[in-house]
Amino acid sequence: MIRTYQRHLLTVALAIVVMACPKPPVVEELPVEPAQITQDYLNTLTDDVLRGRDTDRDGLSDFDELRTYKTNPLVADTDGDGLNDFVEVMNHKTDPTKADTDGDGLNDGTEVNTHRTNPLVADTDGDGLSDGAEINTHRTNPLSADSDGDGLSDGAEVSVHKTNPNNPDTDGDGFADGQEIQMQTNPLDPADPAYIRTLSTVNFGFDLSNIDTQAAQMLTENVNKLKTASNINLRVDAYTDHVGGDQYNLRLSVRRANAVRDFYVSNGIAENRIQAQGLGKAPVPCASDDVDGKGCRANRRAESVPMNNVQFAPRN
Repeated sequence: MIRTYQRHLLTVALAIVVMACPKPPVVEELPVEPAQITQDYLNTLTDDVLRGRDTDRDGLSDFDELRTYKTNPLVADTDGDGLNDFVEVMNHKTDPTKADTDGDGLNDGTEVNTHRTNPLVADTDGDGLSDGAEINTHRTNPLSADSDGDGLSDGAEVSVHKTNPNNPDTDGDGFADGQEIQMQTNPLDPADPAYIRTLSTVNFGFDLSNIDTQAAQMLTENVNKLKTASNINLRVDAYTDHVGGDQYNLRLSVRRANAVRDFYVSNGIAENRIQAQGLGKAPVPCASDDVDGKGCRANRRAESVPMNNVQFAPRN
């Protein structure tokens, strides 16, 4: 009876000891990682495990790629635009699943790394042309609204005026495209606006006011220019050399100015387009010695000065 009681006490004691011992922790069994990681495998992992993984080493956790940004956690540059997913999300705020976030025809990586344009704005310089159109079609500067510096935006040149956004003077007439638009002339027509840069100066013999053969040829050339620019008037300034008195030379210069005016009129130039004036002795005496006492032929002259009535002077 005593032995039976002792065995019972021993059994109870062992049960108490077993109950007092802590149970070993339950270890979560993870799926066996395959040799080739796939998204299907990643989707079997818990969120906590995914937060600690960055399979493609792009700087975003697999959790963020799968759950937040919907990118491919196995590829550092999901959309293949030249920017990794982390850089798109954190630095440029572009869409890592779309190669051309702003839809301008340039991928985000090219905008950031090559052209320095804004991958979130289709028209970085605000000129009316998308960055892609500037780079790929018009070869203009997507960072400058006026690539050729003519006073017109690239978009206005291409879409409105049909001028060349890379050439400040499309028609080559010496006036910038922007100047022509201000003057309401045609930037595609080299003859508009009419402009005469110079007219020939004629010379006279000593104490003479007649138009000689050489002078007639030169004035004929002037007439031809004036006929192609009927809106341009002219002024004739006539001079003498420094031989003789002032009053005599003043009258002689008037005769020379009138002779040139009469030539123009007789050859088809309206008299109301011509202002003729005799100014006496030339302002600068002969630079060389007057060996024969007849002064300088260069001073015995009549200048024909075109009176261009345009707002700007041509560049060339």
